[in-house]
Amino acid sequence: MLHGSRTLQSEESEWLTLARSGDDEAFAELVEAYQRPVYNLCYRMLGNAGDAEDAAQETFIRAYRALNSYDPARKFSTWLLSIASNYCIDQHRRRRLQTFSYDALPVPEIADSSPGLESHAVYHQDQAVVQRMLALLGPVDRNAVIMRYWYEYSYEEIAEALDLSVSAVKSRLHRARRELAAGWSQEERTLEARLERKQHESPAY
Repeated sequence: MLHGSRTLQSEESEWLTLARSGDDEAFAELVEAYQRPVYNLCYRMLGNAGDAEDAAQETFIRAYRALNSYDPARKFSTWLLSIASNYCIDQHRRRRLQTFSYDALPVPEIADSSPGLESHAVYHQDQAVVQRMLALLGPVDRNAVIMRYWYEYSYEEIAEALDLSVSAVKSRLHRARRELAAGWSQEERTLEARLERKQHESPAY
């Protein structure tokens, strides 16, 4: 049993050493530590909770099988998320997914600042908009955006995970930001038009 006073980094190092020697309990500790970030990445990439769960499970299966080839000099989280990223990209390419279903999607995380029903509904709406914006991007660009702005990965870490040059990562992020900005502006115009129609349709008293 590992003690809480030890740092996560030292725990992770020990888990990896034990897992690579065949200790399944140690690998289970790694799964417990990284299941949320892996799931969240897959959810952002695939836009569907069920697909994200399957992708996360497949990520850990692939990581388990590839543990002997893992380079301890490399950051484990980068290595693990690169497995998840590449799997999700392959899913996009294989299925040629163009759109996602946003009906009844669970919200991954809800801020605790405003527990009211109205703020909860607004958060749901915002999450759906974010997913639609991400769906505008190609899978590699989407992945780069998620890793940069959700996980705060460096350009170098993203380049390593996606097998790109740093300059290619910067170029993709620049292009993705322009596409997202254009998409967001369109969403705002659509919302304003809906509100205006709703006001005109409301009966006057």
